[in-house]
Formats: sequence, structure tokens, C-alpha cells
Amino acid sequence: MKRVRIIIGVVVLVCLALLAWMTFVPGPMAFAGGQKVPLAQYPSNPTGAPADLPQNDPLARGRYLAQAADCEACHTAEGGKPFAGGRPFETQFGTIYSPNITPDQKTGIGSWTDADFLKALHQGVDKNGQHLYPAFPYAAYTYLTDQDALAIKAYIFSVPAVSYVAPANTLHFPFNQRALMAIWGMLYDPNHRFEPVSDRSPEWNRGAYLAEALGHCGDCHTPRTPLQALNNRRKFAGGMAEGWRAYNLSSDADSGVGKWTQAEMEQYLETGHSMNRGSAFGPMAQAVHLSLQNLTPSDVHAITTYVRTVPPVSSPDLPAPKLELASLYPTGGGNSDDPQQNMGRHLFAAYCSGCHTWTGANDFVPYATLTGTRAVNDPTATNVALAIIKGASPLPASGAIATMPSFGPTWSDDQIAAVSNYVIARFGAKPSAISPEEVGKLRQGL
Repeated sequence: MKRVRIIIGVVVLVCLALLAWMTFVPGPMAFAGGQKVPLAQYPSNPTGAPADLPQNDPLARGRYLAQAADCEACHTAEGGKPFAGGRPFETQFGTIYSPNITPDQKTGIGSWTDADFLKALHQGVDKNGQHLYPAFPYAAYTYLTDQDALAIKAYIFSVPAVSYVAPANTLHFPFNQRALMAIWGMLYDPNHRFEPVSDRSPEWNRGAYLAEALGHCGDCHTPRTPLQALNNRRKFAGGMAEGWRAYNLSSDADSGVGKWTQAEMEQYLETGHSMNRGSAFGPMAQAVHLSLQNLTPSDVHAITTYVRTVPPVSSPDLPAPKLELASLYPTGGGNSDDPQQNMGRHLFAAYCSGCHTWTGANDFVPYATLTGTRAVNDPTATNVALAIIKGASPLPASGAIATMPSFGPTWSDDQIAAVSNYVIARFGAKPSAISPEEVGKLRQGL
């Protein structure tokens, strides 16, 4: 009996240790080591607006910080007024709609005080005392200084007020109980401001502030634990964003950005395109359009400097991108006796080859180059299928002269699956096998 009790005790301890390991995760900058110091003790302040910002009045600084924080993207519904909310976020727990944050007194945040605004950003609690869902990245915004947070508030209060009430969330029980978010906040919101790492450069710390506090890159590019906290043990190893795959940003050479040069990363952030690495589309394209392309050169350089120091974490399902051009001729891309592959090849020839070319590289429309892109080297074919369904609009800074149309309204799930698999077999390192049923689920998610 004593032995049984000992065994049971050991099992309980192991289970508790495993639960603690899953519950308590490192902070976003834990990988860097070193000693954190208060801002006042660091020789160069990495917060605020950058020195090379052309306009330096308070409103311009607030606008710049709001763009760096990517506020407009989440708080603007497709076709809606900026910051008026109503954008749906589909989750495994139901749908969350972003609220109106225009200065409308009744339906927006026009009646919020500075203290109300700071409490929302730093603690995830709104003016009425309701706990916010972590779809609002307050666990990242908590690192913003009061001065920067209030500069963002001043800018948001300068935009036109819009009277609009977003649809009610449709979360399943028990996730529709906001009070539970208080527990989540206690576990995962440190509620303290950014502290530089003393032995890192001012440029690195500026990049950390931009990527972790303002840009909250990890919310999309870091996988989550069962409790929906960022699993920083696999920092930047990839995640999901509105149904799209947000790919590995760690320094892993094959599945991450370890082989990207600093110049390639900066070009990608500034324009949404790198000739050697492909183009942004989906939520990443929107992040470039509304946020990253508006940053100054010094801040873009700081972000890439920081990101390039994140340790390598492998995504086993992602092979190293195929960099060799495909054949000039419409051969390859799978088994010619496979009806689906034949359908994919015929559709690609009729609708896609004009821009993407049979080789996968287009010098005249660089934005359409497929060779080397992560999406066509993703055997799940998720982002390729979503791009076909949704289309892809070029960013002004990319210099693109063509827009990829949406084929979702006219193509069947079978056709989209066929083209997706053909494209990945032809231009990627490893074939895909996305099914029409999977395409249908992706379509429903959009």
C-alpha cells in the first residue's frame, strides 16, 4: 500500500509539473538573456517616435505610433470606416468582432479618459470594467510607455467619429464568460512597461520595442499553448492569422528566415515584396500596407536587426524553399495521368501563366514571382488556396502593375484544390494534397 501511495504521489507531482510547464511560459524577450534595466538607466531611449520621422508634431508622432501598432487593421471591417470596428475574427471558440474605437461618444471611445485608455492597453480592462479578450493584444501593448499609449489615444481621437455598434460576439460557453479573462490576464499579462536589455545595442532594443510592444509580431507568428498564451519556447516558429498561415520568422535556415539577408527582410517589410523571397498577401499584406511600409528606414532596420537574433526553431512540415526556376515548358507539376493534376495544369495555363509564367519568375511583374516563396513551399497549400479564393492586391510601394483577381466566386472547390496542388508540385520543394473538402472549409472561414 505504501508503494502504491508513493507511485500515486510521483504521478501527481509529474502531472502538476507538466501542467505548470504548459501554463507558465517565458516572456517574449526571454531568449535574449542579459539584464533588463528601467528606461531611465539605459543610455538611449528606445521608445517613442524615431529621430528620422519627417514630421515631429504631437499628432504626427501619435499617428506614427498607431500605425506601428497596426490599430487600423483590426478595427476596420472590410469596406467599413477606419477604426469603426466590426471586423470578425473567427476562432475555435467562436467569432469575436472588433469594437468601434473612433471618438464617437456613444458607440466608440469618445468618453474614455486617459486612465481608461491606459487600463485597456496595459491591463485588458475597458471603461466599464469588462475584461477584454486577448484577440486584443494587450499582453503586448502592456509594454508601451504611458507617453506612447496616450500619443496613440490623441491621434485616434483626431479621426472622424463614426456612430456604429459592432455585432455581438458569438463565442461558445464557457468562453463567452468575460470574467474568465481576469484569470488569463493574471497569468499572461505582466502589466509592466518595456525594459531594455542592458547589454544589447540601442538599435536592437528599439527593434524589440517595435516588434514586441507595438507590432506584436508574436501574436501571429508564435504558436499558442492550450490556454492560448504565446508559446515563447517556440518563439516565431509560426502560427495562424485569420485562417492564413503566419510563417516561421525564427533564424532557422530551412523553415525560417535564417537565409534571408538583412536587405531582403527590409525590402519585404517596406514594400511587401522581395525579389528573392516572394510577396506578402493576406493579413501580412495588410500589415505591410497599413503599418510596416509607413515606418522610417531606421525603424525597419531596427526590426530586422532584432528579428534576426531570435534563435532557430524548426517547423518540421516546412521544407527549405525551392529556388530553382521551373521549366519553360508546361510540363511537370505532378503525374500527367492524374485527372486533378491535368485540371490544375489546364487552369494554370488559361488563367495564371500570363502573370506567374511557367518558370515561376516574372521580371516584368516581380510581384507575381512564385519561385522561392514560402507559400508555394508549404505542403498544406493553405495560403495558396486562400490567395486563389480571395485574390491578392498589390501594395503601392511594391511597384506592382497587376492585381491577382479573386477566383473564389467562379471556381469550384475541386478547381481551386487542383490548381493549388499543381502550383505547389511545380514550383515548390514538396508536393501538396489539399482536398476540395479542405478548400471548402477555408472558403467558409473567409
